[in-house]
Amino acid sequence: MAAHAGEVRVNVGGEPDRDDFGLPPVDIEIPDDARELDRDVQAYRRELRALRRRMRIGRLHGPLTRDGLMLPLLAGCLAIVLISGVLLTVFTAGRSGAPRPSAGSPAQVTHASIRPVPTAARAAGLPNAKVIIAGRPVELSSLSPTVLALVPAGCQCTAALRQLRQQTAAARVSLYLVGVNGDMPRVRQLAARAGQPRGRVANDTSNALATAYQAQGLTAILVGADGSVTLSQVMRDLTARDVGPGSRLAGLFPSLTPPSP
Repeated sequence: MAAHAGEVRVNVGGEPDRDDFGLPPVDIEIPDDARELDRDVQAYRRELRALRRRMRIGRLHGPLTRDGLMLPLLAGCLAIVLISGVLLTVFTAGRSGAPRPSAGSPAQVTHASIRPVPTAARAAGLPNAKVIIAGRPVELSSLSPTVLALVPAGCQCTAALRQLRQQTAAARVSLYLVGVNGDMPRVRQLAARAGQPRGRVANDTSNALATAYQAQGLTAILVGADGSVTLSQVMRDLTARDVGPGSRLAGLFPSLTPPSP
C-alpha cells in the first residue's frame, strides 16, 4: 500500500543519517517556527546586494583597467602637457619684445640709455634737413660741434635738461633743445625752466632727427666738429642722473670740440 502511494522506504537497520540511495550524510535542522530563518534570509539578501554593487562598479571601471588602454591614455596626457609648455614659452618670448642678438654682433652696452646709432646715420652724419631756430631755417650740418637734445611730447624732464645745460656749458659745447611743430610751446616752457636761452631752441618740422636716430624719451645726439656723431652713439631715455656731474655722458662732451693749438 505504501509502495503504491509513492512513499520511499528507509532501511531501519542501516547507519544513522543515511538513506538507501547512497546520499552523503547531512545535518539539517528544521525549526519549528519559520520566523527563526529571518536573519539568515536577510544575510543572504545583503550578500546578493553586495554582489550586484560589485558587478556595477566592475562595469564602470572595467574599460579603464583593460590591457592596452591605460598606457595610451597616459601618453596622450603627457603629450598635451609638453605641447602646452612649448606654446607658453613661445608666446611669452614673443610678447616680451626683447630683441634677439644676431650672430657676430658686437656686445651690447649694459646701460639702458646708450644704444648704437644706425649704420646709415653714422655714414651720412646728420640728416640733410633744416630746423627752425628763432624763426629762421638752419641747416643741421651747420650745427657742429653741438649736442642736440630731442625733447619728446609730454616730457617731464626739467631736471635732466637743467643738468644737460650745465654740463655742456662747462665743456663749452653748444646745446640745442629740439621739438616738433605742435610740441614747441611745451619745449620752450621746459627750456625756460632749465635756463636754456630761447635762441637755442629748434623746431624739427620734418622730424628728421627723431626718425634718423630712433629717438626714445629724452634723447641726446652728440655731434662732433666735422658734423659726425661722436663715438657713433646717441643717448636715449635720459634722466638727471644720466647727465649729472661724473656721468659717462658728461665725460663725452669735451671730446666734441677739437683741442686748442
